[in-house]
Amino acid sequence: MHMLSLKIFTSWRKRKQNKDSEDTIWLRKPLEYYQITPLSPIIRSAATVAIIFTLKEMRQATRNFSYDMLLGEGGFGRVYRGVLSSGQVVAIKQMDPALSRSAQAEREFRVEVDILSRLNHPNLVKLIGYCADKGYRILVYEFMRQGNLQEHLHGIVRVRMDWCTRVGVALGVAKALEYLHAGPATGNPVIHRDLKSSNILLDERFQPKVSDFGLAKLVPFGSKTYVSTRVLGTFGYFDPQYTATGQLTVKCDVYAFGVVLLELLTGRRPVDASQSVRKQNLVALARECLKDKRKLKTILDPEISLESCSWGSVKKFANLASNCVREDDNRRPTMRECVRDLDQLYMFLAVHSRSIR
Repeated sequence: MHMLSLKIFTSWRKRKQNKDSEDTIWLRKPLEYYQITPLSPIIRSAATVAIIFTLKEMRQATRNFSYDMLLGEGGFGRVYRGVLSSGQVVAIKQMDPALSRSAQAEREFRVEVDILSRLNHPNLVKLIGYCADKGYRILVYEFMRQGNLQEHLHGIVRVRMDWCTRVGVALGVAKALEYLHAGPATGNPVIHRDLKSSNILLDERFQPKVSDFGLAKLVPFGSKTYVSTRVLGTFGYFDPQYTATGQLTVKCDVYAFGVVLLELLTGRRPVDASQSVRKQNLVALARECLKDKRKLKTILDPEISLESCSWGSVKKFANLASNCVREDDNRRPTMRECVRDLDQLYMFLAVHSRSIR
C-alpha cells in the first residue's frame, strides 16, 4: 500500500513538473509550432530584451489585480495600471484566463512578444516585458496617459482634439505603418491586421503609438506580396478584398488606416447601429458625401472649429481618407505616400495656426 501511494505521488509530481516546465519554457518552442514566420536574422540581431516577470511581481504591481487599478477591458481580457518595484508606471494587459490556454490565444500572445520585442519606432508602443507563469499570460507596456484614440473620439468623457492635433495623430500612425510595411531593418514587411482607433494609444502630448500586434503577420521572403490566411480583425475595418479572397496584403492596413482617418474627420464610429440604416456604415456614408464636396461639412465632426483651421486642409485630408478606402486595393496609396501627404499637411497647419494667432 505504501509503495502504491509513493508511485501515485511520484506520478502526480512528474505531471506537475512537466506542466510547470511547459509554462516557463513556452518561448523555446519553435516559431513553426505557432505557425509564425520567423523574423529575419537582421531584425533578430537588433532585438530589444523583454523582461520576464513572475506572477508574484504582477500581483504586487497591480495590488493583486485590484479593480481600483483597472484601466479597461475587452474581448482579450483586462488592462491594469501597474507600478513596478522600480517605481515605473506601466500598463499591464492580462489575457482572460478562460482564453489564455487556447491555441489561438497562445499564438496571439507569442506573436505580440516576438514582434514587439524586435521593433523600435517612436510611434509603436514599447513592450517592457511579459509573464507566462502557470496559466497566466500577461504583457507589460509603457504607460500611455491619454488612453486610446477611440475613447477621445467616441467615449462619454472626451478631451477636445483640435484639427492640427488630429492631423498629427494621423501622421504618427502613418509613420508607424510605413515603418512596418518597409520591413524593419530591411527584413520582412509586417502587416498589423488589426489597426483601429482603440489600438492607437496617446501619450501626454497626444503623440500616437500603435499597439496590439496579436494578429500581425509577416510577409514571407519570395515573390508573393500577400499571405493567404483566414479573415481576422475587427468589423468595420475589414478590407473588402481581403474578406473576399483571404489574401492579406499591406493594403489591408491602408484600408483600416483610411477608416481611422474618417473617424478623425467625422467623430463617428465605423459601424454605428444607433444611426439610420444609410448612416450606419461610415465608409459607405463617406463615399457618398465625398463625391460632392459641398456635403463634406454635413459629416464633419462638430468638435472641429472651421474658424481655426484651413478648409482646404480638411478637403485634402478627406481626399486622402477616400483614396485609402477604395475598393480596388491597387488604387490605394502606399503608407509612404500617406506619410508624405500628411507631413505636408501638418507643416502647412503649423504655419497656418501661427499666422492666425
